[in-house]
Order: sequence, then C-alpha cells, then structure tokens
Amino acid sequence: MNEIRSKNWYALYTKPRQEFKAALQLESISVEYYLPTLTTTKKWSDRKKKITEPLFRGYIFIRADDKERILAVSSEAVVRTIFFNGKPSVIPDWQIENIKKILSESPDIFVSNKIEIGARVKIIDGPFKDVIGVVTGSQEEKWLAVSIDLLRCSVMVRLPKECVVDTLN
Repeated sequence: MNEIRSKNWYALYTKPRQEFKAALQLESISVEYYLPTLTTTKKWSDRKKKITEPLFRGYIFIRADDKERILAVSSEAVVRTIFFNGKPSVIPDWQIENIKKILSESPDIFVSNKIEIGARVKIIDGPFKDVIGVVTGSQEEKWLAVSIDLLRCSVMVRLPKECVVDTLN
C-alpha cells in the first residue's frame, strides 16, 4: 500500500558560513531546498567585487516529509531543525512564496534581526501585488517587512510609490 507523506517547509540551522555547502549536500541526497540569496557589491580599498550571500545567515529551508527532514539533518553542514514547543517548526508556504516574490523583483532589501511591530498589510497593486507583510518606518519612507516568525527575522523592502496596501485585521 502506497503511503502519502505530506511535505512541509522547515528551517534548518547550518554550521557557520556553510549555507552553500548545505545546499550542495541537500541536492546530492535529492531533498528540495530553498536558499534565498542577495548579490551585493563589496568595496575594498583596492577593488570592488560582487558577492552572493545568504539572505538569512545560518539557515536553509527544505520542503520535505519527516523522513527527508531527518535525512537532511544528517548532512555534515546542517546542525539541526528549528523546533518550537518540542516539534519541528513548519513554515507556511505563503511565507516562502513571499520571500521568493520579493527577491524576484530585485528591490532594495535589507534584513532585520527582529520582527518589527506595525500594521499587517497585503499589497493590492504594484510590483509586489499579493505580498503580505508588516509596515514599519517613517512618514517619508514606506517599508514592508515580510516576517518569518520562527527565525525572528524580517525581510525589509522599500516599496515603490505605485504600490497600494490594504490593512489586514
């Protein structure tokens, strides 16, 4: 009898500076992963160089069933699964999709290591249509934080003037 195993998104904690190595190891054992990255230009006194870095240092996301998750944690570059109340923390699909959508638009992004307090909104028009997040910032600038609550991090993106938001309750 075939058993159907449900797959969920999980966050894995990696060894320091080994997110890309973890991705290669997960790929080699056929576990679906997502490693959000940013490419930035680093400037030294004698040169500039484009560097691709993980958006969330020390984390990689996998879409897996329990068997695949346990296999993934056995990878050398992976330390453990992120747990909450004694169970592996499941990340909702919409949170991963929001990050993918924001990164695909190549906006001005930075990462905050805390979840900002503010109005929860859904963008209803503009390049980030249907992205849900939390608005923070001053009157001169609008910012949207798309939170991944279990990591206590937020992806911050500067919204273009043409974006329209609707407050969610």
